[in-house]
Amino acid sequence: MSKTTALEHTPIDQLDPKEFIIIKGARVNNLKNLSVAIPRNKLVVVTGLSGSGKSSLAFDTLFAEGQRMYVESLSSYARQFLGRMEKPEVDYIKGVSPAIAIEQKVSTRNPRSTVGTTTEIYDYLKLLFARIGKTYSPISGKEVQRDSVTSIVEFILSKEEGTKLMILCPLITKEDRSLEDELNVLLQKGYTRVIYAGQPHFIEELLEKPNELKEEDIEILIDRGVVQHDEDTQFRFSDSVQTALFEGQGDCIIDIPGEGRTSFSDRFEADGMLFEEPSVNLFTFNNPYGACKRCEGFGKILGIDPDLVIPDKSLSVYDGVIAPWRSETMRKWLAPLLKHGIEFDFPIHRAYADLTHEEQEVLWTGNKYFKGLNKFFEYLESKTHKIQYRVMLSRYRGRTDCPECKGTRLRKDASYVKIEKKSITDLVLMPIGRLTDFFEQLELTTHEEKVAGRLLKEIKNRIDYLQRVGLSYLTLNRLTNTLSGGEYQRIKLATSLGSALVGSMYILDEPSIGLHPRDTDRLISVLKSLRDLGNTVVVVEHEEKVMQAADEIIDIGPDAGSNGGELVFQGTLPDLIGQGNTHTARFLNGTDRMEVPKQRRKWNDKLIIKGARENNLKNIDAEIPLGVLSVVTGVSGSGKSTLIKRILYPALGKMLGTVGEQTGKMEALEGSLKKVSQIEFVDQNPIGKSSRSNPVTYVKAYDAIRALFTDQPLAKQRNYKPAFFSFNVDGGRCETCQGEGVVKIEMQFMADIHLTCESCKGQRFKQEILEVKYNDKNIADVLDMTIDDAMEFFEGEKSIINKLAPLQEVGLGYIRLGQSSNSLSGGEAQRVKLAYFLGKGKSSNKDHILFIFDEPTTGLHFHDISKLMYSINALIEQGNSVLIIEHNTEVIKCADWIIDLGPEGGDAGGKVCYAGTPEDMVVLKDENHTAKYLAEVL
Repeated sequence: MSKTTALEHTPIDQLDPKEFIIIKGARVNNLKNLSVAIPRNKLVVVTGLSGSGKSSLAFDTLFAEGQRMYVESLSSYARQFLGRMEKPEVDYIKGVSPAIAIEQKVSTRNPRSTVGTTTEIYDYLKLLFARIGKTYSPISGKEVQRDSVTSIVEFILSKEEGTKLMILCPLITKEDRSLEDELNVLLQKGYTRVIYAGQPHFIEELLEKPNELKEEDIEILIDRGVVQHDEDTQFRFSDSVQTALFEGQGDCIIDIPGEGRTSFSDRFEADGMLFEEPSVNLFTFNNPYGACKRCEGFGKILGIDPDLVIPDKSLSVYDGVIAPWRSETMRKWLAPLLKHGIEFDFPIHRAYADLTHEEQEVLWTGNKYFKGLNKFFEYLESKTHKIQYRVMLSRYRGRTDCPECKGTRLRKDASYVKIEKKSITDLVLMPIGRLTDFFEQLELTTHEEKVAGRLLKEIKNRIDYLQRVGLSYLTLNRLTNTLSGGEYQRIKLATSLGSALVGSMYILDEPSIGLHPRDTDRLISVLKSLRDLGNTVVVVEHEEKVMQAADEIIDIGPDAGSNGGELVFQGTLPDLIGQGNTHTARFLNGTDRMEVPKQRRKWNDKLIIKGARENNLKNIDAEIPLGVLSVVTGVSGSGKSTLIKRILYPALGKMLGTVGEQTGKMEALEGSLKKVSQIEFVDQNPIGKSSRSNPVTYVKAYDAIRALFTDQPLAKQRNYKPAFFSFNVDGGRCETCQGEGVVKIEMQFMADIHLTCESCKGQRFKQEILEVKYNDKNIADVLDMTIDDAMEFFEGEKSIINKLAPLQEVGLGYIRLGQSSNSLSGGEAQRVKLAYFLGKGKSSNKDHILFIFDEPTTGLHFHDISKLMYSINALIEQGNSVLIIEHNTEVIKCADWIIDLGPEGGDAGGKVCYAGTPEDMVVLKDENHTAKYLAEVL
């Protein structure tokens, strides 16, 4: 009998905890006394509508208990908090393994954290270069080597027996001695001869004519002898060489009559330059020793941003392309250029974009006829004691690549150390796919293999996992805080695989987000290998392909929020499709799919990006239609985010004066620029930095709720102001937790623990404030409601309903009003922002906003995607444009226009493979990755 059939017929209390992880009576959040047995060492997918209780089961119940039981095994210091570390609300959980949760949140905001440091590959690279790296002089390209006593003696003994030689060193006088004094000291030390002008002389002879001597012509004769291949000669020459290196302060000369002289040095130098010897700290940008001095290891500095100085590159110098020189007071800098431009052949009427590189450069450097922009900004720097100059400077400042280390963060001489002609900076700037080839082809000597074999094994292992989770297009130098939630999660997954634990429980939160359907297969192979090592892998997931690979599917539902939290199905995929009557089953068997639009919208206006060549983009042109729904697709790493996030958004934002980010490399942004009055990038970053920030304050509904409570008779009697019902300011909030409802306890070496505040029992407010009620509910009760419940509760209160309705429309009816924004997933935060814009409505006929969404289907069940698309279409009906970066074929099939990048990721991507309607794209299904998967749903 298989485990699954055993499950069907056996009461949960009688199952064996060695074979199942048993959860009995879970009541966390919206779970309704849910009992489930999860088979061990299997790949289990937990699915269900957004907000049905999947994360409550996987993270808040299963992982929380695993973590609590782990802490129980720790020292008494950690355990002193355990009495207060809450046990999940559940009857019991049996058979829990040590739990590792890999969530979507990019939990690091550290500007020094990179892909290399997060995966530990960079730590191994530093060791590798410190151990087997060879230093090369940048002047001659020769290897820099330090000579030792042993290597010099070996050189001597390599000569034939009977060879005569002299061991010499240069004479170096101490600061407080004359040349005559130095020669006298040599006599006292026991030396008798020196070489002067190439000839041996007794020191006494030279002392007779001290004024005629030149120090640089004198060398001390340390020893002379004949080469004999015996031990005594070896010892004698070793002593002499050591003495020569000491007296010559690191220099030693071997003079063999007839053969000439050979110089040796025990200093690490070449071509007159002294080099640092490779050490781990030399390659550490988080250490003052190895970090670039200019940017202190950040790779970026606050410099003058050329895109802010020259925002509109279609203008000419005469028309005022240089923004700071447009004002009356600063025109004096421009006047000489306009007057004398003809004398050095400068085209003042030609658009900046059409100038040659040299002509553009001369605007910055200046020449004898006029002072350039560099001189202008130096002048402003010198006047910063005046406020108007400080303000002007700040207007043109932005984060730019550090000119000294070119963004690599390391001191310059770290790049002189190489392995197979590649420095560590070359390696961290290579896509991981190319890095694999480098290490595969690396040939080491037997000695190097012995020293570095283990390091190479670790590096190759980790790089291999990064490739398998579909991240071959990333570089090790990429900042962790620029990754999407899905990318960060897959990096953590690769790191976990690198450590290869056994007998653990991995809980993953939608690892497939941000993955093109083609790359999902690779991810599944990684999850399976994690399972095959002997781990239980629990994946919270909506992706159809991951469900097909699962050994077991647990469907939570039937709906979201207070209508969810029940186990509606457990079993295999064929059973779910055949027997299930859940939202998931209906989607999988095809009865609940989204309709393809009857017709695509037509468009006239467009934005044109010309010559985009940032990251892996291959000097491409792209057209973005306005007034319609456009979708940018392509495999992971094909350049979608670079084109939209790094080029379109900053470039258009700078023209509108709302964005200060650095724009990626491109020729120009043209088209109907005047049509767009605003650009909004709706990403997955948290909606607020504060843990008090929540959806209801973000969509501005809380003001109306506070006003309603202030209007209650008891509040009027006590003279309560609206601020008393706020948890952000002093007054009515609980002062112990300052309105947070939880108290944070910092644990050394572990994640901080958040415990419910003992004063207010998590209710956030003082007791007297909670006595004010509306329809029998106080302010804490209201904050505890879901959006769906609140819509019923506040029926008739127009001002509140109007603000909350968009949250319900975008499929967030299940979240609680007062839920901390920290606990929202990336996709939920993004949809709260969407609700905010929907709630604002159309402010005026002139406004035309370009909305950019970065994978808005993250965390959405198929059933909820239709709600999302309804909301997005509502934005377009209001007269706006929407541009979505997306992999989900349900969204792609609804697009009016598709821009597909590729054909592959990383270096093999960055081209426009297709631009047009979904219908025309499907024809390419044999030669285009996206078309192949789109054909399945159209």
